[in-house]
Amino acid sequence: MSLDRARGRACRVVQLGRSREKRLQGVGMGAGEGKKGRGPGWEGGYPEIVKENKLFEHYYQELKIVPEGEWDQFMEALREPLPATLRITGYKSHAKEILHCLKNKYFKELEDLEVDGQKVEVPQPLSWYPEELAWHTNLSRKILRKSPQLEKFHQFLVSETESGNISRQEAVSMIPPLLLNAHPHHKILDMCAAPGSKTTQLIEMLHADMNVPFPGMLWTALWRVGMPLCWVYMRKRCGDGTMRKNIDVWKKWTTLNSLQLHGLQLRIATRGAEQLVEGGRMVYSTCSLNPIEDEAVIASLLEKSEGALELADVSSELPGLKWMPGITHWKVMTKDGQWFTEWEGVPHSRHTQIRPTMFPPKDPEKLQAMHLERCLRILPHHQNTGGFFVAVLVKKSSMPWNKRPPKLQGEPVEPREPVRSSPAHPTEGAAADPAEPESKAVSGLDDTDITERTENVENSGSKKDGVCGPPPSKKMKLFGFKEDPFVFIPEDDPLFPPIQKFYALDPSFPKMNLLTRTTEGKKRQLYMVSKELRNVLVNNSERMKVINTGIKVWCRNNSGEDFDCAFRLAQEGIYTLYPFIKSRIITVSIEDVKILLTQENPFFRKLSSETYSQAKDLAKGSIVLKYEPDPTKPDTLQCPIVLCGWRGKASIRTFVPKNERLHYLRMMGLEVSAEKKKEGTVVAQQSAGSCGPPGDEASAEHGAEPAASADSSEDMSPDVSVDAAPGPSGPAPAEAALPR
Repeated sequence: MSLDRARGRACRVVQLGRSREKRLQGVGMGAGEGKKGRGPGWEGGYPEIVKENKLFEHYYQELKIVPEGEWDQFMEALREPLPATLRITGYKSHAKEILHCLKNKYFKELEDLEVDGQKVEVPQPLSWYPEELAWHTNLSRKILRKSPQLEKFHQFLVSETESGNISRQEAVSMIPPLLLNAHPHHKILDMCAAPGSKTTQLIEMLHADMNVPFPGMLWTALWRVGMPLCWVYMRKRCGDGTMRKNIDVWKKWTTLNSLQLHGLQLRIATRGAEQLVEGGRMVYSTCSLNPIEDEAVIASLLEKSEGALELADVSSELPGLKWMPGITHWKVMTKDGQWFTEWEGVPHSRHTQIRPTMFPPKDPEKLQAMHLERCLRILPHHQNTGGFFVAVLVKKSSMPWNKRPPKLQGEPVEPREPVRSSPAHPTEGAAADPAEPESKAVSGLDDTDITERTENVENSGSKKDGVCGPPPSKKMKLFGFKEDPFVFIPEDDPLFPPIQKFYALDPSFPKMNLLTRTTEGKKRQLYMVSKELRNVLVNNSERMKVINTGIKVWCRNNSGEDFDCAFRLAQEGIYTLYPFIKSRIITVSIEDVKILLTQENPFFRKLSSETYSQAKDLAKGSIVLKYEPDPTKPDTLQCPIVLCGWRGKASIRTFVPKNERLHYLRMMGLEVSAEKKKEGTVVAQQSAGSCGPPGDEASAEHGAEPAASADSSEDMSPDVSVDAAPGPSGPAPAEAALPR
């Protein structure tokens, strides 16, 4: 580098530094002043955002979206922080146990509790969410984290959220999945799936049975391959309905945001309607109160559908939810405050910013037939939520532009007839249209069938003479880190027969759905996908970059060959595998479960005699531990539990991740508190004295049995301090340090 260039760069750095110093001096934080020089309105180095926007107030007061006399309450609610909400994930038996634990333990402990001189409000259920599975509270995160009185409740929320049993989801975002009314046989496309809380809620609705594998990437893949969809759900980026949690909206809000997004939202909604099957349902929702993003998009979509779509009346589907009907008249305003009531009044210079689809239909009969009042508007001050808009559309027939099949490549081109004078009678001399039977034959095709047919022809290969069309599609370039491939195990792979024999798998087990991440060498882990997802992966290997898919069902055990099977069960996929396993299953009692989850290597003598009698005849290796609830004992845990375990020479251990372990212990009413792991050891409950099965003390080895070695990231040892109940063989054992 030359000296002049070096001096120039140094000069620019100095200038930037001086500019920053001047800016800091302007707010009372100049050079040498430090934090003491902060001016008023600063907190943590950032200016406090004033929750006022005159243009926002003028715009919505003019549109009259808030009932008369409620404007002050509306603005006051927007300035208040959004309450925290949580949703219990919907697996029926486990959800009931979590709800029971919340109501009868943690919520009761919050009654009459005061923090910093203020009484803590007990969480309340959302009145419109089914079965009390969603709750809201005014407790802030700061209070939850720093208050010693709320430490147990905070640990419960963090642990259960990490394990997936609770979702910290905003209240209004729970509405669209409920209105979608999805069932397990439906195919669903979530067209704007980040951050994923609604997608998770939809997956729960599709897979209410825990024995069904979760095809997590199926919905993204469906969009790529153009499969027909029963239900479509779409939403857009956060709008002015999020002002309670996204305070930047207060200073950045203008009408320009909605004007720029209107066209994109309409195109996405149109594409979603095309993918929808006849009779299917599409839910359109936004976090915006602006009719340009809401009713204008719906009205334009209904108008161009020519009766193929209609708004569904969902006013009675969520009893307890307070909402306002959609508006039927609105105006368009530019960012500088200029109003337009109709497209004809918009000057030509504004045509790139304002489009005719942003205005309501002029024809009163057409407007009335749209039933825009069936849209739902959620206002923040009605039920202490964010602002929200929802519309539910049902598809009655194919979209008008899809009713005629497109001209496909490869079809013969008819030579043009010379122009002749028209006959006296229009029908005289007219030949039958050869394309008419074809049109009638394919007129019943669904929109998605036509789209798929078109794409197949476009991608069919070389371009034929005399036929115009796009060039053959090129292979998609995949950028970023090169992922290990997902490879399905072939039918004749010698890896599977030992597994099938060891676990006595049912003949109906779909081994064709097993895959791994290596083509050479030893296979370390086996994953499983659903049949539908397998078809997507096999048929689109060149069109998708797969980062992660399937659930882990088996892990290689380094010394597994000594136990007749090189693979042990993985807890992640045990609820999927369990229905197919006919051997190596041990039924345990609730007391056995407590011991297995609180102690690292409990010996046979600590477990019940029924458990020992089942375990003694099994060879060493991976096992399934199953707890079945007793309906005659309602005070005990009433949800089934399936755990992965290892039958050793004189003991049994479980392979359960930490958060899942904590979850089961809480459901059984045990107090748990997280403890830091010691290097190479864990704190566990272990009895002193000799070990071994009852009546066979001499056959046991002294000390704990080493853990089974496995290539897995699962937590295989307790990492919690638990007040465990006494075991069936005597009082609670003393603590002992055991090797990992």
